Amino acid sequence: MMRRGELFNQDCPSREILKHLTSRWGVLVLIALLERDQRFSELRRTVGGVSEKMLAQTLQTLEADGFVDRFSHPVVPPHVDYSLTPIGREVALQVRQIADWIEINIGRILSSRAEKEAGRASA
Repeated sequence: MMRRGELFNQDCPSREILKHLTSRWGVLVLIALLERDQRFSELRRTVGGVSEKMLAQTLQTLEADGFVDRFSHPVVPPHVDYSLTPIGREVALQVRQIADWIEINIGRILSSRAEKEAGRASA
């Protein structure tokens, strides 16, 4: 078993996990599940703009990586809850810090982007 990954090594499996965690939908699902356990339909509403297919794929990937638990209630119609595992909660807190930083600094980011675009337009 590996003790620590090597992200700069192209063959390291940690790169694949990084891709899962930092995908647009992966980030949003993790943050949404930090707030509370949710059903599929609730998650879809919370994570605006995600298709059913992409949400299902994202949840399956995060579940396979051990970050999300899926609990299927034995009722009709089917009722499935999604929650974070302990390691999923750890990583979701880290991801939320990045998302919070982006939201706090969005004005600076957009100003910088506008300045660069204006500079290219005048060149």
